[in-house]
Amino acid sequence: MLIFLLLGWTFCGLALCGTAYALLAARFAGRFVKKPLPDNASRAAVSLLKPLHGGAPGLAEDLESFCRQDYAGPVQIVFGVQDAADPSIPIVEALKARFPALEIALVLDDKSHGPNAKVSNLANIMAAARHDLLILSDDDIAVPPDWLAVVTRALDAPGIGLVTCLYTGATAADANLWSILAAMGNSYDFLPNAILGSSLGLADPCFGSTIALRRGMLESIGGFAAFTDYLADDYEIGRAVREKGYRIAIPALGVRHGCREDSLRDLFRHELRWTRTIRLLNPHGHLGSIVTLPLPLAILGAVFLGFGGVFSLFGGLAIGAAVASRLFLKWRIDAIFGVDAGSAWLLPLRDLLSFAVFLASLFGGTVHWRGTRFAVQASGAMTRS
Repeated sequence: MLIFLLLGWTFCGLALCGTAYALLAARFAGRFVKKPLPDNASRAAVSLLKPLHGGAPGLAEDLESFCRQDYAGPVQIVFGVQDAADPSIPIVEALKARFPALEIALVLDDKSHGPNAKVSNLANIMAAARHDLLILSDDDIAVPPDWLAVVTRALDAPGIGLVTCLYTGATAADANLWSILAAMGNSYDFLPNAILGSSLGLADPCFGSTIALRRGMLESIGGFAAFTDYLADDYEIGRAVREKGYRIAIPALGVRHGCREDSLRDLFRHELRWTRTIRLLNPHGHLGSIVTLPLPLAILGAVFLGFGGVFSLFGGLAIGAAVASRLFLKWRIDAIFGVDAGSAWLLPLRDLLSFAVFLASLFGGTVHWRGTRFAVQASGAMTRS
């Protein structure tokens, strides 16, 4: 039927656009790491803010990376928990014993300022932060030794109000399939999309992996209390800084996001939370992201074109081009950032999972986070559902 042919050509056309997108993202990833870094050496005193929740495997190693920074200025690390029984507390106490020369504080405060528990934790931590330069980072992030030096130098540049960092996915050596697929999503979906979007001026993102700003800037945008109702608190902080007329810097540096998923259900809910939030905040950008999934689109195109004759050949070529472009992108990301989030043979499965998450994100307005169901409004604000 004509309608099937039209759908087939449409999906194959979108798949070819996605193939070109993957190749372009690979090229810009190479350009990103070649960006010159500021050559000024900052010695500013820094307070690192680390809100903690639970003691996930690998947390001790992740937190230790912040204690081993090659930085010339004074550093204070403030950890925060909201539960006296939080399993991360012994890990922090062990770090204090291992690094006695480092100023490490632990804040225990169960006060809630809104539905976003992480931001409430940050608001509680602020009372113990002593320095003007503040850097907050999620608890599942690990950083290289020069991270602090690079971030502080970037913040010193004229017109910069906030510094953030891109991240790759990382897993433990004995990680299960779901954790590996999550890490592949970070490294081969999120990372190249973020690089291409920021490089072309299509996005000006801010990520919870790193948010560096000065105390005066934070106070001018309302402090952490202004963001306790929002699910995408990092996005909202970045938007508030931009609205003040400042730019966000993303230095040529990648940090690692530890991926620890216990089941397919947990992985799907986690990624659906991200993707559905993007749809609510940026519906046009979310819809356009369909072209970042060339393999599922090519498969659909081949199905609608049928399995015989010249149309079938075109569908097969679209599938082959999609697979080749995605493998090339993976190879480039692995080489550029020194990572290998997952085996190449898992990439088609990863792409099909991403497509399923995208389809599910088109409907509904609720997400699951930390065992609680939230309704998310178009403004990004959330309420318990």
